[in-house]
Amino acid sequence: MLDLSTIYNFNFPAPIRFGIGVIKELPAYLKDYKLNHALLVTDTNVAQLPFFKAIVDDLKRNGIAVDVFNDIHKNPIKSDVIAGGELFHETKCDAIIGIGGGVAMDVARAVALRSYHKRDLFDYDDLIGGDQYVTEAVPHFITVPTTSGTGSEVGRSAIISEDETKKKRILFHPKLMAKMVFADPMLTMDLPPFITAATGMDALTHNMEAYLAKGFHPMCDGIALEGITLIAESLVEATNNPNKTSRFKMMLASLMGAVAFQKGLGVVHSLAHPLSSLLDTHHGLANAVSLPYGMRFNYEGFENRFDKMGAALGLGNQSGAQIVNHLFEMNNRIGLPTKLAEIDVKQQHIEELSRLAAMDFCHPSNPKPVSRDAFRKLYNEAL
Repeated sequence: MLDLSTIYNFNFPAPIRFGIGVIKELPAYLKDYKLNHALLVTDTNVAQLPFFKAIVDDLKRNGIAVDVFNDIHKNPIKSDVIAGGELFHETKCDAIIGIGGGVAMDVARAVALRSYHKRDLFDYDDLIGGDQYVTEAVPHFITVPTTSGTGSEVGRSAIISEDETKKKRILFHPKLMAKMVFADPMLTMDLPPFITAATGMDALTHNMEAYLAKGFHPMCDGIALEGITLIAESLVEATNNPNKTSRFKMMLASLMGAVAFQKGLGVVHSLAHPLSSLLDTHHGLANAVSLPYGMRFNYEGFENRFDKMGAALGLGNQSGAQIVNHLFEMNNRIGLPTKLAEIDVKQQHIEELSRLAAMDFCHPSNPKPVSRDAFRKLYNEAL
């Protein structure tokens, strides 16, 4: 039974302080580590919100200098990271705090890498063995999630796009894990319904794809199923009638999805990533629209796994065949579209989307192989 009045402390894999009001511990934590000048990395929307200004004021009131970097794109690019790294050095900061959703976390983590690593940023691309060059220290890095979606606060990677081609690159290393995560569900209370819904479906996609991903990892499987259950219990309420309990459960489920997808992701993320890079679609929204179609693609041959996900979703035993329709219904209940045409995808985009999806780094973990032709068919089904 979850106790909303308790502050929880656990490690998996990053050290996490979780609970309502835990953000108030941030200044004391910095002072304990003799850190006195923080670079807060966030996006332009979060930077204007009252809770962010309250965090800044609280830090300053406790004698900690603050600089804010929020000049980042909706889908972050290399030049965002370069600018953030320059500000870190110009202001002589000694800590980096990522505050926000996945975009802010990705940029903050990449700035932490960039701070003391001077090769070209994409020399560190994990997909080409770039982790071998991560040899220097990184600044003290802290994360503060303000959405319940990506779970990036507990991750070790950052996805950054090339400025010109918008090709996504992945920066990964254990050194990029946060020294501490302050996960306070109250920071999500004022999120608008669309962001709550889109980020929530992102979290659901992480848990479902992780559970289906190839390979043997029973711990990730168990975490993913519990994450699915928490989302089934809370996402509609968190979107349409938010309260502390639903926000609490969604933030936990988001963390769990990010832990679980260390096992891998799949076809849905490979469908979604090109929508973001080519058409600047919100990542969570891209996943939400793509999820039912990707799950339909994966169903045959994996009925047993779908039955277990169906039970986690509250659909009952042997309910795997109901999942696709249930996902369409979930999108409807939280005000999200179910067709790509509703997010301005057009027929002329399909070929380029399919090409990019086939190149994406997520679908090799999918339980079934996905060809370029299969991606083209899926996009057309979803159009």
